[in-house]
Amino acid sequence: MLNSFYAKLSVLFLVLIVGVGVILATLGVRAARQYASEVEQKLNRTLAEEMVPRFEPHLKDRIDTEAIEATIQDMTGINRRIEIYLLERDGALKASFAVPDTQIEQRRVDLAPVQRFMEGGDLPIRGDDPMRAGTKTPFSAAHIEIMGRKGCYLYVLLGSEQYASVAGMVGESYILQTALWGLGLIVLVTAGVGLLLFRRLTQRLRGMQDVVADFEKGAFDRRMTVTSNDEIGRLGNCFNRMADNLEATMEELRQADRMRRELVANVSHDLRSPIASIQGYLETVHMKDGDLAPEERQRYVTTALQNTKRLNTLVSELFELSKLETKQIDPTLESFPIAELVQDVVMQYDPQAEEQGVGLEAELPERHVRVEADIGLVERALSNLIDNAIHYTPADGMVRVRLENEQGEVRVDVEDTGPGIPEDDLPHIFERFYRVDKSRDRDRGGAGLGLAIAKTILELHGSTLEVESTVGAGTTFRFWLPVKARAESRA
Repeated sequence: MLNSFYAKLSVLFLVLIVGVGVILATLGVRAARQYASEVEQKLNRTLAEEMVPRFEPHLKDRIDTEAIEATIQDMTGINRRIEIYLLERDGALKASFAVPDTQIEQRRVDLAPVQRFMEGGDLPIRGDDPMRAGTKTPFSAAHIEIMGRKGCYLYVLLGSEQYASVAGMVGESYILQTALWGLGLIVLVTAGVGLLLFRRLTQRLRGMQDVVADFEKGAFDRRMTVTSNDEIGRLGNCFNRMADNLEATMEELRQADRMRRELVANVSHDLRSPIASIQGYLETVHMKDGDLAPEERQRYVTTALQNTKRLNTLVSELFELSKLETKQIDPTLESFPIAELVQDVVMQYDPQAEEQGVGLEAELPERHVRVEADIGLVERALSNLIDNAIHYTPADGMVRVRLENEQGEVRVDVEDTGPGIPEDDLPHIFERFYRVDKSRDRDRGGAGLGLAIAKTILELHGSTLEVESTVGAGTTFRFWLPVKARAESRA
């Protein structure tokens, strides 16, 4: 039963509330006793002093016990609950007039409380009870002369034997009984309300437990219902966020697994094709070595060499993309003029663009700036974008690389007038081996790794590669680089 959090919490709460109730009751009874002692002692503070004149005549030559007891009988109207003792100057018991047939257990009284009482100390002050060793009782005291010896003490215990049962007397008090009953009622009501609140609290925890258990069993769509902003509510929100992140991570893992399978299939296809071509041409040259004309032999060898280069390019791109995605390549940031880099890359691709009948030009701003980036990686990303644009732009088309100075950044646009990208394909163009035109020759369209490499390079620089495309009008790829310093110059 105590395995339940509610049971443990309830038992702990009940122990605490009962303990507090017992402590309060004990303190209340003790306070009542203290109050009774204080009142008793204040009312009878001068009792011993008033009794001295009536006792001293019977203490001249000897202690006249009969006369003193008769005097005490005459004084019963003053206080019925008293015990009277005569003490030597050192506190030794000289004579006692207490309850008959009661044995004295302590023959010496500690005079420190007596002295404090006679000096006017704060009440209540309790002194030794000779009849009950170790018991402290309210008293009244005064100096008295005993058979010519001055400095002795008349020591009057105000509680006498009845004070030993003062707890019983207090227990019979209507006021104290009412207070204790009220305290008990308060404890019971507090315990009941506390148990109800704890039950409601643990019900929320049990609801959270059920959601977590279902989530553990595979119900990943389960979420906690949060109705408050307290600690339990924040815990529920934390679980919901964790579940969302976990579900998103699982979806990413499924996506990564799908891409992995597609990658294996694509790599197998792209590697198998050039290898099979190389093998076929080389086998032909080997088998017909004596029968091939020089021109035909040269054609076969040239084709095999082209496939070898294509295979080498594919493997290099795969290794490059793998290193970029696993962050094995850290950008080496340096300041360089982006306009000069664009001009250099455009000049490198002029022959290729001219061969395909595509116009290629750079549009640079009048004011050139320097950017902070890895010049080698940025050149690689820009080359991939220009190469992709030339491949997909038909003859008589145009490819433009445009720079725009913005606030603290340079925007780089690579535009083409190609066929554009359908809207359904736009979310996938940066995936490895993805090609919009599935029927396009891979020798012309590439393996589908260029855009993925360019995007990863820019992400390493904290930038993004965006794309805008209109079918039949062309495509624009855009990214931004941070400006390091601005140097005024003319193009």
